[in-house]
Amino acid sequence: MPPDKELLIVYHSQSGNTERLAMALEEGARKVERVLTRRMKACAVIAADFRDCSALVVCSPEYFGYMAGAIKDLFDRTYEEIRDQVIGKSYTVVISAGNDGTGALNSIERIVLGYRLRRVQEPIICKGPVTEDMLEKCRNLGQTLAAGIALGIY
Repeated sequence: MPPDKELLIVYHSQSGNTERLAMALEEGARKVERVLTRRMKACAVIAADFRDCSALVVCSPEYFGYMAGAIKDLFDRTYEEIRDQVIGKSYTVVISAGNDGTGALNSIERIVLGYRLRRVQEPIICKGPVTEDMLEKCRNLGQTLAAGIALGIY
C-alpha cells in the first residue's frame, strides 16, 4: 500500500460518544483496502501525521458551543510548522453535540481557513445520543473518503 494514500481520523472524546463516531468512520474506511486508515486521539497527533495524510476527518464533541480543547491544541501545535504544506488538503468534520453542534463546527471551519484546507464532504453533526443511524452515516462517510483517496480524487 503506498504511504501517500492515508485517511487520518483525529478525535477527542470524554464520554465515548465522539470515539464511537470515529470508530464507525474507521470501520467504513477500512472497507477500502488500498488506503491506510489511522484513528488517533488529537493529543497524540503530530505535525507530520497531519501533513502526510491524504485526507483528514476532525471529530470533536461540542463543549460550551466550541470544539474540544484537545482539537484546538492540535491546531495550535501544528499551524506554524505545516500551514504552507497542507494547502488544499481534503477534510471534513464530525461533531457530537448535546445542543446543535454549530458552534463547534463553525470554530473548526474558521481555523481550517488558516490552513487553507478543502472541505470535500458535508459535516456530520450527531445531536444527542449516538444512534445506529448516525453510526451508519459515519461508516458511509469513512468509506466514501477512503474510496476518494484510492481513486485520487482526494
